[in-house]
Amino acid sequence: MFCDGCGATVQAGQAFCSKCGKQIVGPVSLAMPYPGRVKQHTHLLGILWLAVSAMTTLGGLVVLVVGTTFFPHIREIPNVPPGMPVTFMSAICTTIGILILAKAACGFIAGRGLMQHEPWARTVALVLAFLSLFNIPFGTALGIYTMWVLLPGGSQQEYEALVETRAA
Repeated sequence: MFCDGCGATVQAGQAFCSKCGKQIVGPVSLAMPYPGRVKQHTHLLGILWLAVSAMTTLGGLVVLVVGTTFFPHIREIPNVPPGMPVTFMSAICTTIGILILAKAACGFIAGRGLMQHEPWARTVALVLAFLSLFNIPFGTALGIYTMWVLLPGGSQQEYEALVETRAA
């Protein structure tokens, strides 16, 4: 049996919790009163995905602006070598910028979905978590945290229960 205040183990007939001192009133719960790991961390996970996606958006915009404004006008800078592949560099930066912005958009979608317990959000967040492992340091930390919360075997059932309670 567990205390409904702190979750510490309580013996039957005990009047006060030995850990937090809370008075035990009524029957003592046989199950842990605290929600599981998924329920506790899903909202925070959603907020973190929104925050990291906002930072990723800024980085993607910088790369996109460099690709679309700097490289096309690089020939106007004095002492630029004549054989510089300006068109190629512009296309590469623009493409990378668009891909970064697409990943940030997926992060915004995953963050919103996790906060609202959408059924598809767990899958999107796990895919983004694996992709984010290469974005040191924030992406790696967020990817590991996301996998810790959403990847273990019982997490799928707990997340599905959250989705069902949201729908009800």
